[in-house]
Amino acid sequence: MKKAASKISAAEIKSHGLTADEYARIKKIMGREPNLVELGIFSVMWSEHCSYKSSKRWLKTLPTKAPWVICGPGENAGVIDIGDGLAAIFKMESHNHPSYIEPYQGAATGVGGILRDVFTMGARPIANMNALRFGDPKHPKTKHLISGVVSGIGGYGNCVGVPTVGGEVNFHSSYNGNILVNAMAVGLARQDKIFYSAASGAGNSVVYVGSKTGRDGIHGATMASAEFDEASEEKRPTVQVGDPFTEKLLIEACLELMATDAIVAIQDMGAAGLTSSSFEMASKGGLGVELNLDNVPQRETGMTAYEMMLSESQERMLMILKPGKEKLAEKIFKKWELDFAIIGKLTRTGRMVLKHGGKIVGDLPIDPLAKAAPEYDRPWVPSPKQPVIATHDVKDVDWREALKTLMGCPDLASRRWVWQQYDHTVMADTIQRPGGDAAVVRIHGTNRGLAISTDCTPRYVKADPIEGGKQAVAETWRNLTAVGARPLAITDNLNFGNPEKPAIMGQIVGAIQGIGEACNKLGYPVVSGNVSLYNETDGKPILPTPAIGGVGVLDDLSKVMTLAFKRDDEVVILIGQKDSASGWLGQSLYLREVCGQEAGAPPPVDLEKEKAAGDVVRNLISNGLVTACHDISDGGLMVALAEMALASNIGCTLDDPGAPRHGLLFGEDQGRYIVTCKTADAKRIIADTDEMGVPVKVIGRTGGSDISIIGAGAVSLKALHILHEGWFPTYMAS
Repeated sequence: MKKAASKISAAEIKSHGLTADEYARIKKIMGREPNLVELGIFSVMWSEHCSYKSSKRWLKTLPTKAPWVICGPGENAGVIDIGDGLAAIFKMESHNHPSYIEPYQGAATGVGGILRDVFTMGARPIANMNALRFGDPKHPKTKHLISGVVSGIGGYGNCVGVPTVGGEVNFHSSYNGNILVNAMAVGLARQDKIFYSAASGAGNSVVYVGSKTGRDGIHGATMASAEFDEASEEKRPTVQVGDPFTEKLLIEACLELMATDAIVAIQDMGAAGLTSSSFEMASKGGLGVELNLDNVPQRETGMTAYEMMLSESQERMLMILKPGKEKLAEKIFKKWELDFAIIGKLTRTGRMVLKHGGKIVGDLPIDPLAKAAPEYDRPWVPSPKQPVIATHDVKDVDWREALKTLMGCPDLASRRWVWQQYDHTVMADTIQRPGGDAAVVRIHGTNRGLAISTDCTPRYVKADPIEGGKQAVAETWRNLTAVGARPLAITDNLNFGNPEKPAIMGQIVGAIQGIGEACNKLGYPVVSGNVSLYNETDGKPILPTPAIGGVGVLDDLSKVMTLAFKRDDEVVILIGQKDSASGWLGQSLYLREVCGQEAGAPPPVDLEKEKAAGDVVRNLISNGLVTACHDISDGGLMVALAEMALASNIGCTLDDPGAPRHGLLFGEDQGRYIVTCKTADAKRIIADTDEMGVPVKVIGRTGGSDISIIGAGAVSLKALHILHEGWFPTYMAS
């Protein structure tokens, strides 16, 4: 390899997202100046999006092991043992920057990318989830972004034939210039048919399959590792274009080939495309690779080596095949009308050699790119503690007006307008549709199921990253518990601002600490995840948003629980809080939506009590003692009761909790559930729960067409229904 003909300019280094120190490190590794192709490869491999250089040292502190964990972080997705020789494979990943620039394609390709992470490991995808954050509804771009993102998710997921079974949608002005689109996918595989990405066998063929390579998505990983500014609209060429019909063909072709013994290793071409997939496979196998870029299927003429290596065109995979299996594989992919090309071979050199037009256009050492990316210990400061807000310092608004305000506010209004655009029943195994505490999907052909939930409360994380991180994990654990599932593991998607700012880095450190504490205490390890940083526009960061995706198992679907009241004259029981405590109103939606304040410390999470309450609730569900269950979260007790009532059109009457009423009714104290039961079972529930040391109290009965408090008035379900169901469609149609 000859020395580069011209020196790389400072402007080119900066435009590739590299610092002067990083460029000096590149020259030391190379022993010379890189050429432009090599510079581009370093830039994407060392981007925040691909290398986790600001968060890696903290991510290493998370618990990732358990007897049921088959594969933790480091592969395309996490893998857990769910019994009967089966594995659940799942991951959550961000497509934030692309979705702001081009909402339809950004969201659509986010779905496509996360599906590939799952089926590249041998799993048939069975469910999609998403966690979406948008700006202030009054912002002029918000409606456009919602429309595009929801259409993109539905357009891709519906066409590819994988149900979108749940998720979350929230609003806050901090996302005005930087929305969040986090996509999660879950798949099923046999434990003896799981595929990994480590290449082996010098001389084995490197095979490209799927769609042709184009110029879309070039430098997508670098763009995802930078802040936005007023010129962000100009970054449209860095957004990929998706084709769900090709993805469906690719799923079927890959699974068909996986049923043979032809594959040595397989990796999807996601962020950084051909560059990251080839480097990661070779590095994990301790090998080198030689690629002939002339053989890469191309849909545009005159593509350069730089463009081919950095393109993030969708629906593409890279695989290593056993010698002599090329014809078998080619026949399968041609049958499915997909491109198949042998583009290189594995070597023992430990180097990546790129050929194009009969010349060597790149020659790089593999491990320094894949393993030795910069790892920063960035300066950080802990987030300042917020004062605890006493209940008597918060205005006690008439509970009926407060409930109506909350049930019709953007963060709590029904998401029916969103999920009705998703095919949530395709594959015919969806047991619980969107709108419940967790989605439930049947393990095909059995009476067992998986429960899936995504959650995070960013306002808590901003106020106290440690408690907010704990709460995000505990909330998904609670959601899975509320449907009767045994929580097994999580995937995370850590969305934050610029880590070069000590205050932002402090949020990252604190949230990871809280996530780790909760996972350890709840026996709920992290098996996969994604970090998305630099979510800022003109220096204004998003709320810190460590979204958590949880997966649990139900061994008997006949016992799956829902939140809807089932019939009149059943007992309503509060688990996790016995006395008429004042209630935690700091950072509550009551404080924000009713009183107009975003202030105070968030509710603390007592993980011992959290685990005890959840274990009790699962036992009650398993023993058939409860008829409905719902965890209490945003909006507190009254919002949870209203959601249960609206899901069934059955009202309830509560005992008066006494003064101060607003604290108990709308406080967001953690670790609490509402259950209902037949009158005959109430004494046993109270006795069993008391015996486990968990607070329990009868608070009312179901029935009627209102939600009422004895001696304190009532709100009709009809009025709540209009407010709750009306906000989203009215907003989108206005």
